[in-house]
Amino acid sequence: MKIEKVSPPSSSLFMTGKREYDYLDAYSESFEMSGTEPTISDVAKAFFSASPKWIDFLFQIRNNLVKLLGLKTGGSLPDRNLLIKNFKGFPGESMGLFKVFERGEHELILGEDDKHLDFRVSLFLQMHEPEQYSLTISTLVKFHNIFGRIYFFPVKPFHHAIVQAMLKQTVQQLKQRSK
Repeated sequence: MKIEKVSPPSSSLFMTGKREYDYLDAYSESFEMSGTEPTISDVAKAFFSASPKWIDFLFQIRNNLVKLLGLKTGGSLPDRNLLIKNFKGFPGESMGLFKVFERGEHELILGEDDKHLDFRVSLFLQMHEPEQYSLTISTLVKFHNIFGRIYFFPVKPFHHAIVQAMLKQTVQQLKQRSK
C-alpha cells in the first residue's frame, strides 16, 4: 500500500484535550495482516526495530551536534534488541530519545521535552475490518524559543523522509512478525 499524508485521527490522544503546538503532521499506511491482531506494544517494538541504516547515521550526526549545545541525546543503546524485546510501552518507559508519555488501547504517545522544544510522536493503529489495518504516525512540535525554531528548520525536510521510511519499515516488521 502507499503512504499518504493525512490529518491525525480524530480519536487520537493528540486530538483530545487542548494541546498547543507549532508544527503538526501525520502519515498513514493501510495494510492487510492475517493472524493475531497486533497490539500497540507490537507496533512500538516494530517501530523501534524499523530504523533504516541511513536514519541511524543521521541520528548519530544529530546527537554529536546537539551534545555540543547541551541538548538531550538518545544516548547509546548497547543492547538495543534486548531493550526492544523487553519494551512494554507504559508511561515513563524510555527507548533512546523516546519516552512514553501516554498509552491508549491502540495508541502510544512518545517524545521528549527539552529546553528548546518538546516533541511528541503518536503511533496510532486502527483496524478497519478483519485483517485490514492502518498505522498513522503523527508528529507534534512545540517550540520554547528561537533556538527550537532554528533547530527544527534544517531537520524539517529530513523529518518527512524519516517518518515515511519509519512507517514503511514498521508496517513491514508487523507483517513479518505475523507470519
